Amino acid sequence: MKAFLVILLAAVLCTEPGGSLKCYTCKMQLSNSNCQTQKLCGNDSQACKTDVINVVGFFNVINKECAASCQPNYQDFTVGKQNVSCCSTDLCNRNGAGSVGSSYAAMAAGLTASVLCALLRNGL
Repeated sequence: MKAFLVILLAAVLCTEPGGSLKCYTCKMQLSNSNCQTQKLCGNDSQACKTDVINVVGFFNVINKECAASCQPNYQDFTVGKQNVSCCSTDLCNRNGAGSVGSSYAAMAAGLTASVLCALLRNGL
């Protein structure tokens, strides 16, 4: 009987909290395959947020995170488009966008994306 109680206690202590949401997270990635890190969100998180910025149709910059609140949004800028999507079930933000093919293109795109992402976030 004591062994059963010890095993039961260990099982309870090793399980994840039931009320926490689990989301995929990443920052400034060019490929959705680099955005597959799972994170157990804090208790204040209500949604999994995915923010995809498409720069002049050439490549995408992907950000995924746990969010306390999230408003779906789409904006069309002169140099690109931003699409924010929200969902509220475990690992619901799996999908993102395609990747850049060439490593040279990826390096140039990463540098350009950093500058353009900052511009887009500040309202251009």
